[in-house]
Amino acid sequence: MTKSKWFVPLFAVALGLVVFAAQWIGGDPGSGLDSLGILTAVGALAPGGRSETIRGLRGDGRDERFRQIDIHATALSGLTVILALIIAFIVELARGHSGAPYGWLAGIGGITYLAAVIVFRFRG
Repeated sequence: MTKSKWFVPLFAVALGLVVFAAQWIGGDPGSGLDSLGILTAVGALAPGGRSETIRGLRGDGRDERFRQIDIHATALSGLTVILALIIAFIVELARGHSGAPYGWLAGIGGITYLAAVIVFRFRG
């Protein structure tokens, strides 16, 4: 991802500012300040320490072992999100609704998965 230990903290603060602006535009600047505070706190914790875990999450301490951990964590996260989308889609159908937006989000996930299998199959 990146070798700089400052990328994640700066990204967290920038994301906090974007979320704050979106919530302000939406008429809830108080929640926007909460979001900015949380993301700024995450950004403040990210550059600190000699922790191998924090360095791996930041990107400047990655090795083969951490790449494998990251791949497994990403796969588990993806499965969890897809499962939650499928459940939410079924619940919405049972309530007599269309299932949107859960159906199309699950569809995007499924299509992306199939495309990745095809691409990685041919790339080796």
